[in-house]
Amino acid sequence: MPRWAPGCHQEKREQHMQEQISTVAFIGLGVMGYPMAGHLARAGLTVRVYNRSVDKAKAWAEQFGGSYHATPAEAAQGADLVLVCVGNDDDVRQVTTGEQGALSGMCAGSLLVDHTTASADLAQELDAACRTSDIGFIDAPVSGGQQGAENGALTVMCGGSEADFVRAETTLAHYARAVTLMGPTGSGQLTKMVNQICIAGLVQGLAEGLHFAERAGLDQQRVIDVISKGAAGSWQMENRHKTMIADEYEHGFAVDWMRKDLGICLEQARRLQARLPVTALVDQFYGDVQVMGGGRWDTSSLLRRLRGHDD
Repeated sequence: MPRWAPGCHQEKREQHMQEQISTVAFIGLGVMGYPMAGHLARAGLTVRVYNRSVDKAKAWAEQFGGSYHATPAEAAQGADLVLVCVGNDDDVRQVTTGEQGALSGMCAGSLLVDHTTASADLAQELDAACRTSDIGFIDAPVSGGQQGAENGALTVMCGGSEADFVRAETTLAHYARAVTLMGPTGSGQLTKMVNQICIAGLVQGLAEGLHFAERAGLDQQRVIDVISKGAAGSWQMENRHKTMIADEYEHGFAVDWMRKDLGICLEQARRLQARLPVTALVDQFYGDVQVMGGGRWDTSSLLRRLRGHDD
């Protein structure tokens, strides 16, 4: 028998399964979650939020008109869909399956979506926990960073059943430009690993190119203006070259979080016997940046590391 939360009856379960999503809970109001939840409120959904920092949850509720709650379980009560966006695997466990976690407040027939960049193992773990309570689950990490979250232009990579995906897709589209089902549970997290692997090499390549141009006495901006129109062009080049040239690294995804993500990638690669030599090397370079005191610098700070070797 499924373990339904108090007050969740068969009638309520069928209502969750059949009706369009109207009430959502959002767990985690960091630089990503805060604007993502805001898009849902602007879209007219009833939004119930939880954040470890109560002041931030209160500020969000005052800005967007939703309600804030003392625990994830309380926020999840009555929600058709519960969305999670926190830091790492352990954080996800705490706010979902832990004491006063969201699952203890969710009704059978509702749906849990985890936007955290986490391990594929955790996705399988959450899917199993949800199934015992007759709750749907989607692992749905995102790409696009804070800017994408604020602009409602994230890319969402999903793993789970097609039925659960169809139920969630319209809601996720409120803060995304692309929402794609990649395969069964865990496929979203595996796809996000590919994303981070590709970014690591691109940022290091851009850092080395700018460093080389600087040492060669070239006008770095003029170099970028030329090569960005050809095969060397990328999102990283377009959006990060100016701040990199200015030696400013407060404009995006932090090194500490990138190392967390790359650690997940490298662990999964070991299991798959996949070779990631460039990713492993760039992970070490980010370790150097952390030693330099740059754990909270954005990922383009790989250039600061190269410049530091000139001192």
